[in-house]
Amino acid sequence: MEPTVTHDTVHQAPKVVLHDHLDGGLRPATVRELAGQIGHDLPADTAEALEQWFFQAADSGSLERYLETFGHTVAVMQSAEALRRVAREAVEDHAADGVVYAEIRYAPELHVEGGLTLDQVVAAVQQGLDEGTAAVSAAGGRIVVRQLLTAMRHAARALEIAELAVAWRDRGVAGFDIAGPEAGYPPTRFLDSFEFLRSHNAHFTIHAGEAFGLPSIHEAVQYCGADRLGHGVRLVDDITQEADGTLRLGRLAAYVKDARIPLELCPTSNLQTGAALAIAEHPIGLLTRARFRVTVNTDNRLMSRTSMTQEMWALVQAFGYGLDTLEWFTVNAMKSAFVPYDERYATIREVIRPGYAALR
Repeated sequence: MEPTVTHDTVHQAPKVVLHDHLDGGLRPATVRELAGQIGHDLPADTAEALEQWFFQAADSGSLERYLETFGHTVAVMQSAEALRRVAREAVEDHAADGVVYAEIRYAPELHVEGGLTLDQVVAAVQQGLDEGTAAVSAAGGRIVVRQLLTAMRHAARALEIAELAVAWRDRGVAGFDIAGPEAGYPPTRFLDSFEFLRSHNAHFTIHAGEAFGLPSIHEAVQYCGADRLGHGVRLVDDITQEADGTLRLGRLAAYVKDARIPLELCPTSNLQTGAALAIAEHPIGLLTRARFRVTVNTDNRLMSRTSMTQEMWALVQAFGYGLDTLEWFTVNAMKSAFVPYDERYATIREVIRPGYAALR
């Protein structure tokens, strides 16, 4: 077993997050203030009560209540100023938590109800990310943040969003994603979008295997060519553990492992959506033991009342992981980032490795 680490040690450790939703990570006080500006009714009167409501609604086991939480956050993110502020605060919050590289995703199509164009949405978010990065740098910190543009799989704008991602890829957008209900909306519905992205040498991840299971993962990998899997937690359905503890991988699991396709695992969020009853039962333990390309992520920080420190600390408590494994998760994530190889390598060599060495 690795040497024991403390919560403070985990907090100080360099971190990389690849799966973090902008509309799922607002500060409760910001939601309240922005709602007041536009006259949007909220289910609680104070920031503290609002924080509790978001967590309880997301943790209720009711999909209807879970989706209701995003109804409130998206509602207050319909102006350029609101988007800019939310993006800036997301950068500041991640940096304060020790994150050195982040990819923050959101669906531009959900933020045009106030009259913004898709380009204006992306521009406002990028301005906020730039402001947040500059503020962190001015305070002596370091963080790099990129956008991922998400298309909603129950809508019909995926190709348009893919084109938007390519148009903005030299201006802060690192890649593309699809999200939303997996059942009834397989990733193969968007083959034209993925073909377009591949033809332009663009990166993309696909929400797959969060709830629906192996068919969703198979299509995302074999038909669509996903660079990464958003969640991918149901991959464990293709892994059998023998009586002696030996793991036997099915064809799909073996392919994902052999191809080193990264899994964007989000432990706390996965508990809320029913992937496991407790962190100690989460498939991340088995997937880590089998040496898949496991990464640890926050998903929706507001709804899950979490952070990268909290996600890693929960794994430390549940599985006894130490700095070696936390560093492995972090290096896995940086290796899997949608930025050029030289930048990934430099961040690992100059920031992540020295950061963990100093903690030792």
